[in-house]
Amino acid sequence: MIPTSALGRVVFGCGNFGGLGSSPSLRDKGDGRERALALLDQARDLGLTRYDTANTYGGGASEAVLGAWLRAQDGAFREAVEVATKVGNPNGCPPGERPLSRMQVALHLDESLRRLGLERIPLYYLHEFDPLTPLDETLEALDRALAAGKIAAFGVSNATVADLKAVLALATGALRRAFTHVQNGFNLLETDDLAEVIPLAASEGLSYVAFSPLAGGLLTGKYDYGRPADAGTRVADAPGFFSDRLTSATFDAIAGLEQRAAEQGWTIPGAALRFILDTPGVDSLIVAPRSAAQFADYGLAPLHREFDRVPRV
Repeated sequence: MIPTSALGRVVFGCGNFGGLGSSPSLRDKGDGRERALALLDQARDLGLTRYDTANTYGGGASEAVLGAWLRAQDGAFREAVEVATKVGNPNGCPPGERPLSRMQVALHLDESLRRLGLERIPLYYLHEFDPLTPLDETLEALDRALAAGKIAAFGVSNATVADLKAVLALATGALRRAFTHVQNGFNLLETDDLAEVIPLAASEGLSYVAFSPLAGGLLTGKYDYGRPADAGTRVADAPGFFSDRLTSATFDAIAGLEQRAAEQGWTIPGAALRFILDTPGVDSLIVAPRSAAQFADYGLAPLHREFDRVPRV
């Protein structure tokens, strides 16, 4: 489903390492260290060189595992890798502080560099916008990080068209040139960005990166309308994130996806990913498989080795 020529558009997401995303209440639902390392090995073996994490994924465990794995790789591979991490999720901010204040950005940037074992972060995202901090203060912190050589480029995530316009209005000179990416949720069930965000990003030369391309697993075909989710699935582990999605309209859309997959000879997840890659204006997407079977089901490659082997780190 995903041709070899498109592998550069596939980003490996590390959001399940040490927990499910940034939520402290889901720390026991994520992938442990050994499984995370094996998944990273699999991603490398499939030719993926772009990796996405955040300072709050797994309470910092995601960055730490990715950093340990990167240090064990050969120098040529490390040179070819693009690592993206994020700052600004409220779960990483102490009480009484502002998530994207000048001080918090500087503090978390240094912690991310240490955990990742990097001297410079290739791509640094504002995880979400902070209503408590003036945007110019946050951009000043990024400008200082850029001048100090601690980041090479920055992007924004969970951004509205108004957010994009605000950053574009304030970022000038070297900081504007370093503003390169927009990372938002986009999939068959979540297409609002088609109206304004994706066209604006394209017109400004910003790369649009889609996260949650399978809508948290809904677009895999493993759920049925009206039937409780199986234990251990994302819908079962985090039902609050999906309560407004489990509708008849959602499952009608999934049925249409299943039909397209059958017509093309694709898997259902593979068809969902192709929908995104075939959307004009979308640069890339983030996948976060949790087993070798899921890698294959996404259309990245057939299974070609035992998954639960001893990891390299």
